Order: sequence, then C-alpha cells, then structure tokens
Amino acid sequence: MACNPHAVAPDPDLVARVDTLVAETTGITRRAMFGGMAWMLDGRMACGVVGDDLVARIGDDAVPSALDMPGTRPMDFTGRVMRAYVFVGPEGTRDDGDLSIWVERCLAFAASLPPRPPGD
Repeated sequence: MACNPHAVAPDPDLVARVDTLVAETTGITRRAMFGGMAWMLDGRMACGVVGDDLVARIGDDAVPSALDMPGTRPMDFTGRVMRAYVFVGPEGTRDDGDLSIWVERCLAFAASLPPRPPGD
C-alpha cells in the first residue's frame, strides 16, 4: 500500500491496545505502513491503525456484513474503496472487548491466506 500524504499519525493509545492484544501471537510483527502502523502475521497484513481508526483486513466476503457494525465504513484510503478492508472508527473500538473481536477476526483472516512467496 502506498503512503497517504493526508494520513493522520496513528493514535498511540489504540496502537498500544492492539500491541497488547497481539503480544502472545506467534509470527506477528509491527511496521509503519500507509502513514500509520500495521501488524503483520507471517508477513501478511492483518490489521493497522491510521489516526484513530482500526484498519481491519477481513476479506471480501466479510465486508458487507461488517459495514452494518458500529463505527465501520469502507476503507477508501487512496480515494477508491479497497476490497477486503474496512475502517473501524472509535465507536467500534472504544470497548476492549469489541477491539479484541476485530483484532481476532483480522488475525484469523490473515492466517487463512496462502503463504507468501519467498522474497516477497
């Protein structure tokens, strides 16, 4: 994903909360991406934080029902909707239980993807 010059720095509290949720996950790494922070599972993006939004990678099939949940909207980061992703605003992540559900969902989707080719 390309950097968005209009991206807002990731909310440090939300980053810390996600860090806590993924701390025991084998294969997780964190890196700066798209002007925010992203968590990778075995090299595949699982979720991220841009501003005060969680970037949730949940897969194409899950997006329509996810958009009915509090605080969600299409991820239109580059000016066009990105398939397989939604933004989850503070309304959907304020409660630790809700954030945990989103992060677990993202990790499960990332784990379902085929392995990345060597050198990718």
